[in-house]
Amino acid sequence: MNHKKSMKRMLLLMSLLLLVSFCSNTYALEKGNDDKVIVFALDIYRDGFLKVQTTDQSLTMDLVREEKVPKDKVAVHEERNNLYAYLGQEKDFKPYISGKIKLTNADALALYTRDVWQHIDEGEIGDVFAEAGNEPTETVNCIEELLLSRQPKDLNKYTLAVVFINKVFVDPNRKRKLKRFLMALLPIMVMVVTISVVLFIRHKKQEEKREKLQTYYTDTIEYIQMNNYIRAQECCKEACHLAEELKDKKRTEELGNYQKLIEAIMTAEEQLDKEEYVEAQSSYQNAAKRAKYADNLGTEYINNRLEQTADYISVYDFIYLGDTLVLNQQFEEAEEMYLEAKTLATRTYFDEGRTTAIEALEKLYEQQKEQAEAENEVMQEQLSKEQSAANYMTQGDGAYAQGDYESAQVFYTSAIQTYEELGAEVQKSAATDKLTVVQNKLSEREEKLSEADEYMQQAEEMLNAGDYTSAEKYYLLAKDIFASEKSEDKLAEVERRLEVVDIKEGELEEIIAQIQENQQLAQLQLTVEQLIKVQEEAMRAKEE
Repeated sequence: MNHKKSMKRMLLLMSLLLLVSFCSNTYALEKGNDDKVIVFALDIYRDGFLKVQTTDQSLTMDLVREEKVPKDKVAVHEERNNLYAYLGQEKDFKPYISGKIKLTNADALALYTRDVWQHIDEGEIGDVFAEAGNEPTETVNCIEELLLSRQPKDLNKYTLAVVFINKVFVDPNRKRKLKRFLMALLPIMVMVVTISVVLFIRHKKQEEKREKLQTYYTDTIEYIQMNNYIRAQECCKEACHLAEELKDKKRTEELGNYQKLIEAIMTAEEQLDKEEYVEAQSSYQNAAKRAKYADNLGTEYINNRLEQTADYISVYDFIYLGDTLVLNQQFEEAEEMYLEAKTLATRTYFDEGRTTAIEALEKLYEQQKEQAEAENEVMQEQLSKEQSAANYMTQGDGAYAQGDYESAQVFYTSAIQTYEELGAEVQKSAATDKLTVVQNKLSEREEKLSEADEYMQQAEEMLNAGDYTSAEKYYLLAKDIFASEKSEDKLAEVERRLEVVDIKEGELEEIIAQIQENQQLAQLQLTVEQLIKVQEEAMRAKEE
């Protein structure tokens, strides 16, 4: 075989290839005297058949994978030597390393250069290994004779190395080690099985709880849709308890919203039963706000109740206005108010309001018989005040219904002052009651706004501490309160602070991404340095 001096060099190179567990790509290992890249192929034959064959990173192999070039034409293809990557290139060398290949007895390894596989077909080389004996020298001589018999005109330097694996090392203590390993593994397996059974039982119980949670959750929604809020409250309470045990934050949050909705509606129902219509109207309005966070469940029922309570309040407003007109001896107008109250109460099936309106009409008719129709300047003044007080009450009711509690407070206060001047204690008492309700609402608003300001302060502290998630949570809590209280300026401020949080989170994500990218670059640089070190050691070994 030509170039016997290269045999040692080739054996070293084969050792290098075996050291990296058989690269699945072929690389240039060195340069010849003519400064051309030398390309090697590594094949593994088992029982006379090709078991493993390396491929290269070349344009020709890309065309083979795309089925544009037949596999048997690879050796003579014009782009066969156009490599993308090879061992020894100055930079950007990223080889693909295959997994380990287990050798067996009688395996044969063949490493040869381009001038061998370019002039001898793979099948012919396979035939040689199929008929090979126990001497690798005979196999090498057969392949070389086959090559020289072709008498190729463009034959250059060529190298062929063959290694026969006569016997693979087998550990004699393997069974003993295996037995020792199994004995050590046995208690671990028992522990694993025990833990698995415990975890399975726990998982089974968790699944049963989840099924119960889903049942109660579904029942809660169905009872709300059926307007059965007593049963809905019972199911929701059980579902909340299970959700907390399962640490299901999503379900806990949803059920919490449902529970708040149910409580608001039941509070309003209780106030309606107690004939506290103004308070009931406020509670239904609160329930309508809660419904937005509970998938708008019960919205139709709440709206119907709001209309009903508004009609009830209107009935008594008509009666109060009629009473005021009676005091001013405006009997015809008072009669119209009483009749309007009676008609509205009848239409809404408000029996108590209808009875009150009828009693007021009977009282009015009695007063009409007893009182003279004469009007004087004092009565006119009193009538004007009564009308103003009634207007104040009506305007206060309208402002209250719209949530404008400040204006309602002004109107009710004016009405109280006017009724006090007139000595109308009943109307004054009614106006005082409404004023008390309005002042309570204002106090609640102040408490909510104060709570929202505390959330804003906590959010700022979290933002300054870099805890953007907590900051966003507190800002959203403050936003909900400002939105419910229609505080536009505060709401706009919260929106601006939320935008700042989003910007901060984006900057943090960019920093994290940059750190990860720097880590990847550092890892890649370390890999390149290791490959360069291996190459330098191989070159020093070759020179020795």
